[in-house]
Amino acid sequence: MRSAQKQKLSDSLSHQLATCGFRFTPQRQHVYSVLLGKLDHPTAEEVFIRAKRELPDISMATVYNCLDALVKCGLARQVSLARGATRFCPNMKNHCHFYCDTCESVFDVNLPAEPGIALPEGFKAAHYDIAIHGRCPACANGGK
Repeated sequence: MRSAQKQKLSDSLSHQLATCGFRFTPQRQHVYSVLLGKLDHPTAEEVFIRAKRELPDISMATVYNCLDALVKCGLARQVSLARGATRFCPNMKNHCHFYCDTCESVFDVNLPAEPGIALPEGFKAAHYDIAIHGRCPACANGGK
């Protein structure tokens, strides 16, 4: 990432955190960068392992606190699939998730502006948490 892009990301992150009453910290910036660096819906433990590469002194508790702040500020969302650990997704557009039951990878699936789900009269959806289970192309084609 170029320094101009990093600065813009830092400024945006700082503003969003401040709006929600959180301080901007290098640890929060790094954890957010880890989420944006590889959009594979990592678990907190995976974020911790990746973050530790550049910030060797970061603790698991700090990673959990950073992820919590990012979720509370609307910069990431928690994704709970099946019985596995909670995963984190920085894609805040309306979308659902496809979970490969074979390789356990998670993929974003775009939703139309109006997903066409009929709700009972009087109900108003704030957001959708839709998970689709199956096999990804690599697994479906005998890759795994």
